[in-house]
This record gives sequence, structure tokens and C-alpha cells, in this order.
Amino acid sequence: MAAALWIAFVVSMVIGMPLAFVMGGSGLVALLVESKLSLLSVPQRFFNGINSFPLMAVPFFILAADLMSAGGITTSILRFTNSLVGHIRGGLGHVAVLSEMVFSGISGSALADAAGPGAVMMRMMQRAGYESHYSAAFVAATAVLGPIIPPSIIAIVYAMADSRVTVAGLFMAGVVPGVILGGALAVTNYIISVRHGYKYTSKKATWAVRLRSLWKAAPALFMPVIIFGGILSGTFTATESAAVAVVYALIVGLFITRKLNFPLIGKVLLQSGLVSSAALLIVAMASLFSWLLTILQLPQTVALAIGEMTTSPMVVMWLVAVFVFICGMFLDVLPAVIILVPVLGPLTDQFGINPLYFANCFILNISIALVTPPVGGVLFVITSVSRLKFEMISRAILPMVVGELVVLALLIFFPALSVAFPNWLGFSH
Repeated sequence: MAAALWIAFVVSMVIGMPLAFVMGGSGLVALLVESKLSLLSVPQRFFNGINSFPLMAVPFFILAADLMSAGGITTSILRFTNSLVGHIRGGLGHVAVLSEMVFSGISGSALADAAGPGAVMMRMMQRAGYESHYSAAFVAATAVLGPIIPPSIIAIVYAMADSRVTVAGLFMAGVVPGVILGGALAVTNYIISVRHGYKYTSKKATWAVRLRSLWKAAPALFMPVIIFGGILSGTFTATESAAVAVVYALIVGLFITRKLNFPLIGKVLLQSGLVSSAALLIVAMASLFSWLLTILQLPQTVALAIGEMTTSPMVVMWLVAVFVFICGMFLDVLPAVIILVPVLGPLTDQFGINPLYFANCFILNISIALVTPPVGGVLFVITSVSRLKFEMISRAILPMVVGELVVLALLIFFPALSVAFPNWLGFSH
């Protein structure tokens, strides 16, 4: 069965099948070869893969982000962030970082941020004189903040795949790394701006201007407050916070910005439904594949192989980091999470590694893969939007990827960056 599973997987990948069907199809082939297992396992595993209360947060957060974008909050956020950092050398790059940190608190999706506000920011940078490929690459790099700063769709899927951690704990664990990552990207942008002569595009705003822009951006800035406040106070769970976010986005769009109407809401529901169905299809197919890997005892084999190589938890973290980074270059993010977490997660018990620390490093690592070729989802989105060559954007993004890998190294060396904040708030798992 193992040979059939891997041969079908590789052949399907080579001929260019969508990754969801690669995993589902190879799993079906393996079951056809192994007569001891019933084919009824296929629909059962598909259903069990998405029959999860935490996973319900994914379509809700996607819908909330789409409603906020349709409600016209993008411009207000860009104006507010520009009033804060637009006067610094490389100003629009810093605006892109700060804006993405705000949008990350709404969407939780790198792809959504890259296709929406990221595309707007890229065009602004290009009009201001930034080189086209650098603008596209930098906006793509900032989109990595989406899965790190909560709410995070990847964190939700990870918690579903590993019972050692909770969604709320992962949300809190992403705050400090998200801020550090934003700072690293801002420093990288400043260095490149000095080298290439990119200057600020606006004068330093007065406090009156900043306060006016803050007032206009307040509806968007208040959504993360509602999400975090509700979770921390125990008013609702992380999944319920996603539903609350949808209601809040509707109120903002209908009664505050007044940009939403019922025909537009219908279009947003359709768009969000398509995106959500694609994500859930991947999760369902990957759950079958992951189940077969467990039957083949791959997690035990990997743990045994690593255990024979070292007994140091830190060395284990580095070995896992290299392995996950390589896998991320060839697998889409959500399937990678569902496939790799059951395989690598047991290492936390064997080597005494904090599950929250392990999960946070994993999530950042696999998120960086969104901007690494050959299978970088954000790179393909930005390539499509910008109509620039994929190879040129991949080359221009290398300095930003290096900066993000430095942040990953910091997380590995200093576990407190991942666990101190959630432990302080009472989310130890």
C-alpha cells in the first residue's frame, strides 16, 4: 500500500493535478490496492476532516474579511498608516508593513491580503517610483504576516490537526512573532530604500491629521479588539469570535461606511463561498492522506529516525525547520499542515518540546513557504495581479525571505518569544 500511495502521489503531482485531488486520488489508489481496508473509509475521512467546530472559523473569517474590504475600509487604513510612517525613508514600504499588520488582524489569510490590499499597495509604490519587481516582491513578503498575526487560518487548521494546542493559544502565541516579523520587514525595506534611493512620499503628518485618519480607520481597527477581547474575557471561543466578526463587518458596511448593499453582499457571499469551499476541499482530501500515513506508521518512523540522530531538543527543532521549509517549497500550505503535523507533532512529547513553541515555529516556517518558489501561493497571486514575470519577482523577494528566516531563527533560539505572552494570559497550550 505504501508504494501505491507514493507512486500515485508523485505521478499525480508530475502531471499537474490540483493538489487536493493529488492527495485524495492517491489515497483512493492506495485503498484499492489494500483490500483489507474498506473504500467506505474515503467518504468517512473526507467528512471527518471537515467535521470540526474550530474549522468553522475559517469560512467565517474569510467572509468577515471580504465584507470589510467591500465595505470600503482599505483606503482609510492606508491613509492612517501613511500618516504614521509615510515620512520615513522608504515610506510606502513601511506603510505596506503597518497596513498588512492591521489587515492581518481582520483576514488571517495571506492570499486574501495579497490579492486585495496588497495589490492596492503595490500599485501605489510603483506610482511613487519604486521599482516594479521590488514593489511586487515586498508586498508579497508582507502578506506572510497574515497567517502569523491572529486571527490565523493556518493556526486554526494546525489546532485541528494537533490536540496538544488550542486555537486561542496559537492566536496569542502569534502576537509577538508577528510584531518582530513586521519590524524585520521594515528594517529590510529601509536598507533597500537607502541603497536604491527610494524616499518618503509625504511630509510628516500633524497630530490633527493623524487623529482624523485614526477616526476614519477606527471601525477596522476595532475588529481585532472585539476578537481578542472576547476570547480573553471568555465571552466567546475563537470560533465564535469569527461569527461575531461577520456580524460586526455587516454593521460597519451597512451603517457606518454605508458601502454595502444587498446585491453587493450577495456577491461577497458567493466569492467567500468559493474561497472557503476550496480551502475545505483541501482539508477534506488531506485528512484521508494523513490518515493513511498514520496507518503506515510514518510518524513513528520519523520520530525514531530523528531520535537516532540526536537527543537535543534544539537540534530536533533545526532538523524539523529544514525539513518543513523544503516541504513547503513543494506543497501548498494547508495540505502541508494536515500532512506534516501528525507526523512531526509527536516529537514534542518524545523530546520534551513545548507544543505551543513547536507549533509557532512550524506556522512561521510554513508561512514563509508562501513566498518561496516553485509553489509559492502568494507569489502566484502577485504575479497574476502585477502581470510581471514570476522569476523576476522570485529573485527580488530573496532579501525579504532572508529577513523572515532570521526571525524564524530567533523563534527557535528563544522559545519565550512564542510562549511568554500566551502563558501570561493563561493560554499555556
